[in-house]
Amino acid sequence: MGSVATPARTPYAVAARELLRDTLLDGARDLLQRRDWSDITMADIATAAGVSRQTLYSEFGSRDQFAQALFVREAERFVAEVEQAVSSNLHDPVAALAAAFDVFLTAAADDPLIRSVVASDGSLLPYVTTQGQPVVAQAADRLAAVISAAWPQIDTDAAGLLAECVVRLAISYAALPTGPAGITAGSVATLLGPYLEQAVASGGS
Repeated sequence: MGSVATPARTPYAVAARELLRDTLLDGARDLLQRRDWSDITMADIATAAGVSRQTLYSEFGSRDQFAQALFVREAERFVAEVEQAVSSNLHDPVAALAAAFDVFLTAAADDPLIRSVVASDGSLLPYVTTQGQPVVAQAADRLAAVISAAWPQIDTDAAGLLAECVVRLAISYAALPTGPAGITAGSVATLLGPYLEQAVASGGS
């Protein structure tokens, strides 16, 4: 009988750091359920996570870096939900796009971080606008991977371009909502759907 490969284990130091980061980010997310970002200090976050303020600064460096990491993690969570919507509509690319956008905006509307962006004094807005490139890049890369997995025939550049456009539009609508998510999602699908259909058809020819 052949030997069975043993799954690689995550080193303790790596697992411990991931747990620490998640605990700190979860602490901030919980605080945002009740207070605006401008009213939350790094000491508050450390206390909520049950660690010292020095531990928090050692892990993230600054308040700005912490906020950026919080947005990146939330974007990853949104894309995971978008992936499920796409997987349920593989037969209809336009419907998949509409469902994905709707899922993103619905999740964003319920997310304490996004609600704080919309309702606060503007202190968080730069993290999805002028300082938002890391968030956009991370989310666009993840979404491009989702698109490529759903429709492998699509050209990589086309998937990347579509992903970045969708992410930028989603962030814009989430941060500055103009109407019900369903209407917005339908509008975006009408605008970008033909591009996705063409990309799928061209890749399969």
